[in-house]
Amino acid sequence: MSDINWFIARHYLRSGKGRGFLSLITWIALGGVVLGVAALITVISVMSGMQGELRSKILESTPHLYVLEYATSLELQNYERVIDTLLTIDGITGAAPFALSNVSLVRGEQGQYSQPAYLYGIDIDTTRIAATDMERQIIDGSLDLEPPESGLYPLLLGTELATRMGLFTGDTMIVMSMENLKPDVFGGFQPTLRQFEITGTFTTGMYEYDVANIYTTLEAAQDLLGLSPEDASGIGVRTDDPERAEELAQQVGDILGYPYSVESWIRRNRALFNALQLEKIALALIVFLIVLVAAFNIVSTLVMVVSDRTREIGILRTMGMTQKGILRVFVIQGVWIGAIGTAAGAVLGIGLSWALERFELIKIPGDVYGVSHLPAAMNPVDITVIIVASIAVSFLATIHPARQASRLEPVDAIRHD
Repeated sequence: MSDINWFIARHYLRSGKGRGFLSLITWIALGGVVLGVAALITVISVMSGMQGELRSKILESTPHLYVLEYATSLELQNYERVIDTLLTIDGITGAAPFALSNVSLVRGEQGQYSQPAYLYGIDIDTTRIAATDMERQIIDGSLDLEPPESGLYPLLLGTELATRMGLFTGDTMIVMSMENLKPDVFGGFQPTLRQFEITGTFTTGMYEYDVANIYTTLEAAQDLLGLSPEDASGIGVRTDDPERAEELAQQVGDILGYPYSVESWIRRNRALFNALQLEKIALALIVFLIVLVAAFNIVSTLVMVVSDRTREIGILRTMGMTQKGILRVFVIQGVWIGAIGTAAGAVLGIGLSWALERFELIKIPGDVYGVSHLPAAMNPVDITVIIVASIAVSFLATIHPARQASRLEPVDAIRHD
């Protein structure tokens, strides 16, 4: 690219005396690129932030792998033997048994009010590596699951569930399980009931978890569900890399074989993350239309310049400038608008995304979205793709008007009125 090409392109981009309209069109095209790139970066960052927030909150209460046993009920026998096998596999850093059941919480002596919940019985053995962050907090003592002085079984409730039922630390309640039915004198069956004392509450930030999950010791859950001390509902596994969970699930399944099944946290939450990814793609395509509109503005700007500078183009041709030279002049104009607009838009988008995350500018209902504010996470790959795509679109927008200018015949151009 010669200096003369850049000099002429810069001259055409400026507004001379009586050429304010062209300057306005240039600014509109530039502003369109800025707003399009900034909006696209912000939207992608928000969707990535939402995915990241949900991912971290899910992993806080969810093992990387679930090991279950095929049976008529959710029961895994002799879990210690299975754990010993799991800990020999490369990539697995910890494994712990758990008991899981869908129960009903009954409040009041007459059972006036009940609420469904998911009961997790976890092993609080400090010699094990916790399978989840929730278990680690309980083992470390951040969350109290020690047996209370009353001698009742301890129970941890999510804050939303405790608020809904009006429960506080020290209150007692009945936990009813339908998985360990007992025959009665009338030939029917009765559910198993146990009294628990609330020793604390927890908050994960995920409304679905805080309103439905409760925790107790593995021994208490085994008693409620009728499991022997050697049995559990399954085994929660922690890996060195959550992103490798699907790969390790296949490997563990091959090693354990039948009758065990292995499921990763990715597969369990696939529907949620697929929905978020689809929303991310859809919003990106919609916002990208702003960049396309800006590209049409670039086309309009260059067409106006060609029309207004036709005589000057003819003079340049008679002075020896080639068609390729004229082509370069107008390509430079379009790419300059695209590059400057993209750079400014990237700075604006990155700054806005940072502010959204740093100052939590936009509050959203946690019971609907699972997070209390609009998060934003900037992915360098996403930002790079947006910048490259914006500049590429700006370059493509210059092709037609640049070719139109380069094809002007010198004599016709000079005679243009």
